[in-house]
Amino acid sequence: MSSRLVAKMASSYIKTGNKLLLTLLVIASIACSAKAKTGPTHGKLVVCYISTWAVYRPGNGAYAIENFDPNLCTHVIYAFAGLDITQSAIKSLDPWQDLKEDYGKGGYEHLTGFKITHPHLKVSLAIGGWNEGSKNYSLLVADPEQRRRFVKQVTTFIRKYNFDGLDLDWEYPTQRGGRPQDRENFVQLTKELRDEFDNYGLLLTSAIGAAKNVIDQAYDVRQISRYLDYLHIMCYDYHGSWDKLVGYNAPLRAPEGDVLSVEFTIDYLLKMGAPPNKIVIGLPFYGRTFRTPRDGNAGDVTDGTAFQGPFTREDGFLGYNEICNILSNKTSGWTTIWDAKTSQMLARSERDVFSGLVQVVTYDSARSIANKVKFAVEKKLAGTMIWSIDTDDFRGSCAPEDDIYADYKYLQSNGHAIMPKRINSNYPLLRTINEATTLALDEVEQTIEDNEIPHGSIEDRKNSNASGNVLLQRSLLDLIAFVLFTYHLVF
Repeated sequence: MSSRLVAKMASSYIKTGNKLLLTLLVIASIACSAKAKTGPTHGKLVVCYISTWAVYRPGNGAYAIENFDPNLCTHVIYAFAGLDITQSAIKSLDPWQDLKEDYGKGGYEHLTGFKITHPHLKVSLAIGGWNEGSKNYSLLVADPEQRRRFVKQVTTFIRKYNFDGLDLDWEYPTQRGGRPQDRENFVQLTKELRDEFDNYGLLLTSAIGAAKNVIDQAYDVRQISRYLDYLHIMCYDYHGSWDKLVGYNAPLRAPEGDVLSVEFTIDYLLKMGAPPNKIVIGLPFYGRTFRTPRDGNAGDVTDGTAFQGPFTREDGFLGYNEICNILSNKTSGWTTIWDAKTSQMLARSERDVFSGLVQVVTYDSARSIANKVKFAVEKKLAGTMIWSIDTDDFRGSCAPEDDIYADYKYLQSNGHAIMPKRINSNYPLLRTINEATTLALDEVEQTIEDNEIPHGSIEDRKNSNASGNVLLQRSLLDLIAFVLFTYHLVF
């Protein structure tokens, strides 16, 4: 049935006062519109980890499931569940927070419940994490019978709580108490999980270490890429107080020969056989802290110690929400330095009169995030993942940054980047990811057009961007046609 005929029939039924048909058309239109309005529309993944222990942070740092905004993510991952090696089973690490039993808060079902109003959202459960270590996972994957029991039990567990999948956060195979055979056994675990999950349409993903030596020892990249839906690359912690030098937490680029950068990690994984459409680049919503007797520049020697923030209370670690609050205090004496080569921000305090030390934090500003999003788009990666959204300025306490798109040349006007308008001030980094993804897709497309022989007029090529809207309109007309056809059959 043609769209012209559909429009004519719809007009006819409206004129004749057929209220039933008009109601059906309105319902169909609303249903279509409601579906289109949930979640990001740029077509790339935005994978949001929630570290659920953040609920216990003090004051404005406390993050509960209620603070989550499902419109800003395509996927959300509940971190973490643990491994019961005696039962070869996944288990809750915080039953009162995770489960409803014994008057618990039911965090699992609270998070998966967002899917009712936001059907675009996929919710996974992560198992593992840094504190879980490696030894028990090494024991599990080495025993075929234990693997079999685990695969069956974990499948039942995630389906029971309405999760869409499992995220493996073994940090890391062969490392920290692991064994060399973990590399092959991890492949076998992913294969067996894939075979079982395919029966239920479940997602299987894994957090992957970013350091070259970890990649070489822990992962058969080509093989695990066969069985995982996505590889979540932890592109952070390249430097920290452990180096005894001030260094950047997550440099986008580094000097030639330096393997500690996001660019090297992604290029190396691609070289090792990871498909770009399965790679999800990790973005840190936190920085690494240092103390130095020198001026507080990158490369300065430190005393090997670090400092902590009022919310996260972890030595060597500051959440973005803690950093922006420090910098918002104009009398604090802190200053910032942008490093264009690494796309990193460095902030430093005045020298302490008692210790003689300068405090330093290196972190991803909104501009850093925007540049990494553009890098991911240029590499045709699946999207981005965030560790973790509970350290974004989720309450909107800080003033917005004004140089976010300084490196997006097609947004420039008289030497200044045109800032997109935002209605809400909370989640500034997460909003930057979604904005930057759309803008980077346009920028990459524009760059391609500028480098090719144009066909047709400039106006024609601009109008080609409207093709998505045309497809949506056609889908709606098809739906209306179906409603009309059904109406004729029934009446």
